[in-house]
Amino acid sequence: MSAEVLTRPRATPAPARKPDKAPKWLIALCVLIGLVSHGWNMFRYPLYLTDEGIYMEQAWSVLRQAKLSPYTYFYDHAPMGWLALSGWVAVLPGGFNAFGNAINTGRALMLIVHLLSVFLMFETVRRFTSSKSAAFLATFVYNLSPLGVYYQRQVLLDNLMMFWILLGLYLLARRDGRIVTAMGAGFCFGLALVTKENALFILPGCAFLLHKTVKEQPNRRFGVSFWWFAALAPVVGYLLFAQIKNELFPEGFNFNLGATTPGDHVSLLYTVWWQLHRNSNSSNGLSFTDLLHDSWLFKDRYLLIAGTVATLLVLISGRRNRRLRTPMLACGLMAVGYAFYLSRSALLDFYIAPMVPLFALNLGMFFGWLTRRTAQAGAAVLVACILVPVLVMPGGFLVKYNDRGQLEFSDAYRLPLTQLQEQQVAWVKANIPTNARLIIDDDIWVALHDNNPPYKNAHPHYKATSDPDVRDKVFHSSWENVDYVVMSNKMRDALQRGGETWIIEAIDQHGQPVWQATRGDVSLSIVKIGNTS
Repeated sequence: MSAEVLTRPRATPAPARKPDKAPKWLIALCVLIGLVSHGWNMFRYPLYLTDEGIYMEQAWSVLRQAKLSPYTYFYDHAPMGWLALSGWVAVLPGGFNAFGNAINTGRALMLIVHLLSVFLMFETVRRFTSSKSAAFLATFVYNLSPLGVYYQRQVLLDNLMMFWILLGLYLLARRDGRIVTAMGAGFCFGLALVTKENALFILPGCAFLLHKTVKEQPNRRFGVSFWWFAALAPVVGYLLFAQIKNELFPEGFNFNLGATTPGDHVSLLYTVWWQLHRNSNSSNGLSFTDLLHDSWLFKDRYLLIAGTVATLLVLISGRRNRRLRTPMLACGLMAVGYAFYLSRSALLDFYIAPMVPLFALNLGMFFGWLTRRTAQAGAAVLVACILVPVLVMPGGFLVKYNDRGQLEFSDAYRLPLTQLQEQQVAWVKANIPTNARLIIDDDIWVALHDNNPPYKNAHPHYKATSDPDVRDKVFHSSWENVDYVVMSNKMRDALQRGGETWIIEAIDQHGQPVWQATRGDVSLSIVKIGNTS
């Protein structure tokens, strides 16, 4: 073998062709659509959710008490989500009331997160497919899906989690070969994990995209290693936090699920073990089939059907195109991974929220593959042919039939449901003394505790039955120690599902309604308990 052959330098792969930049007006249009669809009427619809109240009360505790929760923090969720909420509130001149009340203030952040996510999704799909039409289709569906409009307005950890996922995907889609970019993408995924743990089910798709994206780069080993290092750093920090508080392991390493908190000692690993054993048959969750039939398909059957079909087609057709194989298979794996989680976990209805951006990504990727040999003008016409009927047909994204058979805009753009909850809080503040003992739902917690003076004895119903500091020191599990029960919509169902019998006894046998408000299927009330003078 000649010396010339021995010293021949190794050929380096040609850099990937960068897609043409999208016109700024097109990106601005996508962001504007998101601003209108998610911002219009967002403080009035949907009804304030219990979980929105929980995350805002935990953000309140971070700012007011320097604690992760006003009650015992038992590691039910990692705290990054409400730490972000507390940071948002801290910079606002009006604090929690900057937009009228605490949940409205949280929803304003959700709107900003959504608009940033629109940009990230547009650029991710465009960079992978080199198709502006595919990117527009993905963001259009993401902006106007009734499922997305309903859940992404709400203050949910799922929305913050998906923002970090999309930011990480965008960084990988840049494919600039820089270590710092891979490290930033990994750190974003780590933040997603410590925002909500079910990001773990999206990990296979992200890891596949990482390894395939940097495969041809000369620094691939560093890129992969630093991605994993950065992704694990927030998780390790969370574990160290629990260990420093001596709350990493349960007392006596007792993982017996028959005990709610073994040895009255909260533990991160015990909670993880408990979460892993929850399934759709759990008493505190709903089944996948029930939610699919009664809630999700009712809100947006078009996205769920089209997204499922697109995901399957992405997994099949992605193997046939060398350039799009990696991003298509990665997006398909992310959607399949999260769908597997939904099929196995004990569910609440808003758990579907991450499927909206995942399905939108798959729709965009498949459309980019389908029109890869089609001129942009032809692809744009095809997008219009797909979207216009979905927008204007009855039961579509924008209009529906009312009870009288007349067409009208969808509920999200016209119903003022949260006014009932504001009226309920106003009645409490005007008629109930601040030293009264109240059982409430979390949606009004901050409104009562951030009051001057605060309602210090207003506690959520599930804390009144499960937290020893509230159950045994305030109410003593007896109706005689309750002055009022402030009923949120469907709170009674939660009481029955959670077996909170003594609160039901207080309402049914010793209670007298003193305030009620109803609109459609939404019903709120305030019940005065008999021993109150």
